[in-house]
Amino acid sequence: MSADLADAGFALAALCAAMAVAAALVYRISGLDRALSVPAATLRGAAQLAVVSLVLAAALRHLWSAVAVLLVMFAAASVTAARRSKAGRSGLWLTVALAVGITAALTPMLASGVVPLEGVALIPIGGIVLGNAMTSTSLAAKRALDSIDQRHGEVEAALSLGLDERDSRMLVVHDVAADALLPGLDQTRTVGLVTLPGAFVGVLLASGSAVQAGAVQILVLVGLLLAQTCSVAVTMELVARGLVRR
Repeated sequence: MSADLADAGFALAALCAAMAVAAALVYRISGLDRALSVPAATLRGAAQLAVVSLVLAAALRHLWSAVAVLLVMFAAASVTAARRSKAGRSGLWLTVALAVGITAALTPMLASGVVPLEGVALIPIGGIVLGNAMTSTSLAAKRALDSIDQRHGEVEAALSLGLDERDSRMLVVHDVAADALLPGLDQTRTVGLVTLPGAFVGVLLASGSAVQAGAVQILVLVGLLLAQTCSVAVTMELVARGLVRR
């Protein structure tokens, strides 16, 4: 089935173009946003995927090149998380949170031998873990910093009662930052009932069995939960200690 999709050629391109135009028309009629937003995003996504496909085709051949690709992805994720958190240069401290999260998830996967130390496995699984850790980290940082700004009086009150700065900030950071974990938890709770995530669908399209697809998906989901939990925990500490600030 995956070969059929990849070989669709003109039909695939025409279908994607038609769907993008249809979405643009809905944008225009509903007044949601600029009508060209969807076609522009589609063209950008197609161009990026074309470049990435060429790079990955070469990178998957060797372990060192696969690691190099992951490092580039990690650098991009770090910059993106810092930008989304709106923390300025201090947002680069979120690199630590991302590193802790992805290390916590990939280390047991690779050490156990369940995920082979090969580019064909390392890049897709590492990329999925990194992407989700980036999202939860940036969301946790942004919400934590917003909470400190909005509840500054509570922080000052805690300081006046004798709490140190770290504990005072943690009082208003803890709950809102933890909300960043809810999407991952909901995805794991509803997998197979409401959604069929990418790893599951990917294995099926690659002609794998449903059992194999399920095994890969639960591995990815649990790895994501571990990575996101560790990343958010470190993010809370970084914000509470004032290393990530506005």
